[in-house]
Amino acid sequence: MKFFETPLKGAFIIDLEKREDDRGFFARTWDENEFKEHGIYRKLVQTNMAYSKKKGTLRGLHYQTKPYQEAKLIRCTQGAIYDVIIDVRKNSPTYKKWFGVELSCKNYKILFLSEGFAHGFLTLEDNTEVSYQVSAFYNFDSERIIRYNDPAFNIKWPIEVTVLSEKDKNNPDFKE
Repeated sequence: MKFFETPLKGAFIIDLEKREDDRGFFARTWDENEFKEHGIYRKLVQTNMAYSKKKGTLRGLHYQTKPYQEAKLIRCTQGAIYDVIIDVRKNSPTYKKWFGVELSCKNYKILFLSEGFAHGFLTLEDNTEVSYQVSAFYNFDSERIIRYNDPAFNIKWPIEVTVLSEKDKNNPDFKE
């Protein structure tokens, strides 16, 4: 695996190192030792999957507060997404900054984010599937949501958002 830190410290794009032959390829998507070498090892306690029928479906931007903050390892296994993270760590030099990257079943990129990031994605194709591992169990009372079009962040989505849950649509503007 090749690790590339994003402009937001604590978040990495990971390129797979494929071993190819006439059958296809083999690659590791998780290696505890390699993650430790990059100082980003987390115990992963849960794996989630999201399937979206329609292009333009937005999920997020979600995060959990202490002590239930989640590190995440995200991979698109079918279709394509534009994955966005926002730094919500108040003492971070990149607080309230966002970063986006395309993850797809064709580019095999993985996104790792440390605790303290809001996370969401927009599907770029119909029938898109995303799998992500998290370092903390979900806790309803600690979940927070940032609306995808909140003016505090001015996120530039690559296509129009056409499908959105009521929960994600009706959140108030972000407050410090």
